[in-house]
Amino acid sequence: MQYKAVIFDFDYTLGDSTNGIILSANYALEKMGYKQAERERIRKTIGLSLPETYVALTGDKKPEKGEEFRSYFVEKADEIMTDNSELYPDAKKVLDFLKQNGIKVAVVTTKFDYRIEGILEKCHAKEYVEMIVGGNNVANPKPDPEGVLKVLKEWNLDKSEVLYVGDSLVDAKTAECAGVPFAGVTTGTTTVEDFRDYNSIGIFQNLSELKF
Repeated sequence: MQYKAVIFDFDYTLGDSTNGIILSANYALEKMGYKQAERERIRKTIGLSLPETYVALTGDKKPEKGEEFRSYFVEKADEIMTDNSELYPDAKKVLDFLKQNGIKVAVVTTKFDYRIEGILEKCHAKEYVEMIVGGNNVANPKPDPEGVLKVLKEWNLDKSEVLYVGDSLVDAKTAECAGVPFAGVTTGTTTVEDFRDYNSIGIFQNLSELKF
């Protein structure tokens, strides 16, 4: 095997939390006096940090308002996100393949670590993921490489030994900033064409197409 570890993004890479994200985002918007946003507008923000999502949906760049949005979003997400999240059908198969071949698996995501733990437990996949770096575990969200570099440091791995897999340009930028190989999947809202400006080992339609 070329890689000793694979780091996955979560949303639109390993699984789908669209309904939970939309419910949580619109709850936060309404609490702040805004109208609900259209489903597709919110979908296109998935992968951004919550303050960045707030800016994208409202145009308001006030940091304190972004934090207020985050607080309301998390309040609702704590209630409904796990029930409204699923792994993709091929995710467990790919994760099992990696485990059977001795390849470590981590998740680096803007979601909170306990949220990922809950989803993995619900989907009977917790055994496959050895490390989770959530948005609450870093000072700087993706595309800052902090989360990826935490994994490399914890496992004492060289950058060439780790593959980062994600569905968005934020993920492509994260891999670039961290200096690790990147594989893109088009299971989210980002197209093959969108990925063109970034180096990758390939852009794939789904996880099953990946070769490790």
